Amino acid sequence: MRKFCTNLLILLFIGCFGVNAQSGLPLVYEVENTGAGCEVPPLPSPSHLTNNPMLPDPFAWSDGSGRVETFDQWACRRNEIKKEIEHYEIGLKPDRPELISATLNGTTLTVEITENGETLVLTSSVVIPAGDGPFPVVIGMNTGVGSLPAELFEGVIQIPFMHNQVVTSSHQGVRDDDAPYFKLYPNLKHVGYYSAWSWGISRLIDGIEMVQWQLKADTKRIAVSGCSYAGKMALFAGAFDERIALTIAHESGGGGVNAWRVAETLGNVEKLGNTNYSWFMQSLKTNFDGRVGTLPYDHHELMAMIAPRALLVLGNPPWTWLGDEAGYVASRAVEQVYKAFDIPDRFGFVFKSAPNHCVLHQNSFPIVQAFIDKFLFGDESAETEVRLHDFPNVDYQKWIREWMVP
Repeated sequence: MRKFCTNLLILLFIGCFGVNAQSGLPLVYEVENTGAGCEVPPLPSPSHLTNNPMLPDPFAWSDGSGRVETFDQWACRRNEIKKEIEHYEIGLKPDRPELISATLNGTTLTVEITENGETLVLTSSVVIPAGDGPFPVVIGMNTGVGSLPAELFEGVIQIPFMHNQVVTSSHQGVRDDDAPYFKLYPNLKHVGYYSAWSWGISRLIDGIEMVQWQLKADTKRIAVSGCSYAGKMALFAGAFDERIALTIAHESGGGGVNAWRVAETLGNVEKLGNTNYSWFMQSLKTNFDGRVGTLPYDHHELMAMIAPRALLVLGNPPWTWLGDEAGYVASRAVEQVYKAFDIPDRFGFVFKSAPNHCVLHQNSFPIVQAFIDKFLFGDESAETEVRLHDFPNVDYQKWIREWMVP
């Protein structure tokens, strides 16, 4: 039975958020970044980074001073990972501007963000279920539910994030320096679009919070969903905004859930040297192509930023370009983080054949539904500790053996 979780806990900062009765750890937070006040050590220039061919330890402090020993320290460690990814890969995600307004006119949500004398407008055509609510929310990349079947989100408010309203996607890597986002932030024209898009999704969430009573929205139950390059978009959004309770990264491939280091060992797959460099900073390729082992992090840590919130990874191994073996290894690595916090049921992955790219296999419907039921409707009986894959002979432990025991 679907139900709404009303447990509240004060932890790490002044604010309330849902918690799981069994683990006692938050399911979601009320702020974008709980570690915003943490001190971050200096980030070395790429030429001063040490090569590490294996996946870095997500629990190790960036300055080499030791490892995270308690959950209370995770907010600051998570913030360190965020700063590294911004610094070396996608560029700065700006803080929330002071001037934001939102209106709901019928089923049209409009959010206006003003910065440096310029205004960016986000508009979304919203689907609101019948009834009194409050209802959970799914933000889909480009459509209300991303690439997932809409019937899985019965009883959920569907709100599309139309990313071209921030910057226009180019699969040819052509950059649009005149995009609305760069009018607000002319000094950030070098950033990767995943920085700009994750900022836009956070501003859409700001707007949802402002009109939540009109929307009949439960802002403690927000999910994001997308596939392919939009699966990367959903992943970065979930990692960089802790107000998102459930992240569904569907066939995100290279630059998404895949570990850059592992992808480098595979064949014709998306990897650091051949990905789209409108999505990422050009300096990522300049500094790390051919020396990916010097990156002080990898994408298992991008995924780990979502913990203790819920994450579901969906792959499709027959689609070679996705490089799902690298996603599988990264998923096994992030599994250790969820195990360390004793919340393995908040993470799941499926790397099984699907009918087509971004087409969910019928067998995966119950798995996605279980994550929706548990983390958007509070159904604790839903089975979400899912580990399904087509990689029985892949030795993922060699990539994490030195740190895998928490």
